[in-house]
Amino acid sequence: MKSQNVAYKYAITAIFLWSTVATAFKVALKYLNPVELVFYASISSALILLLIILIKKRVKDVQVFIKSNWKTVFLLALINPFLYYLVLFEAYNILPAQEAQAINYTWALMLAFLSAIFLKQKLTLNDIVAGIICYFGVLIISTKGEPFSLNFSNIDGVLLALLSTILWSMYWIANTKNRVDPLIGVFSNFLFSLPLIALYGYFSGTLNSLPELNGIFASLYIGVFEMGVTFLFWLNAMQYAVSTSKIANLIFISPFLSLIFIHFVLKEEIYYSTLFGLITIIAGLVIQQLKRDRSNN
Repeated sequence: MKSQNVAYKYAITAIFLWSTVATAFKVALKYLNPVELVFYASISSALILLLIILIKKRVKDVQVFIKSNWKTVFLLALINPFLYYLVLFEAYNILPAQEAQAINYTWALMLAFLSAIFLKQKLTLNDIVAGIICYFGVLIISTKGEPFSLNFSNIDGVLLALLSTILWSMYWIANTKNRVDPLIGVFSNFLFSLPLIALYGYFSGTLNSLPELNGIFASLYIGVFEMGVTFLFWLNAMQYAVSTSKIANLIFISPFLSLIFIHFVLKEEIYYSTLFGLITIIAGLVIQQLKRDRSNN
């Protein structure tokens, strides 16, 4: 049964939890390197998803899906969580949290551009204008308010953050023909990714010892609330929603709420250039959605 009020409750819960993860990433990276964080967070995420699957008695569904689609599952697991989170955590390791999280929000725009290439979807004028606006916002943030100087505060971190948006978009494009229940699909991805992460960590020498307790707790939080159950709250919000566009637009609250956590927990000074650049990025994303929203009304 549709219920917009129930949808709002699920959506606000998801948005609040997502707003904490940029801060959680930086806290965790004080105790873990990016490979360790991916590994231990993936374990905790896989376990929480397995618990949900056991409660729902859907183990057989997982077995059938993996047996019939193991090549697809392997490909998706290679992209996400393996490569995506390795790149994303390395970007957070290099950049201030406020920069990394703002740049990461351009993934929806990257998805539109890559869909035009791989899915032959037509780019609209809104997409092109939004692209110019959003990436100008990225330029403002990454040059600390001097976009025309092209003097980046950390070009490696910026490129990694942008690469993470490409990987995340490619994951969703690869998922377009995958009709499996998201719970089954995501759990299968984590299951396949764990040996990949373990092998990479072993041969790169980045996964050789147990982390301290603070690192374990931080990775547990990220695994549960970034990689695990939060997406289920969001999916429930979309399923209960009478108007999905009203729910989807709530996501724009998240980056600004995230800045509050970043400032008060991490004690990062929030630059005016970050605020202005983030507003520019959100404005571009809103413009991108205008045509879609009109077509849904």
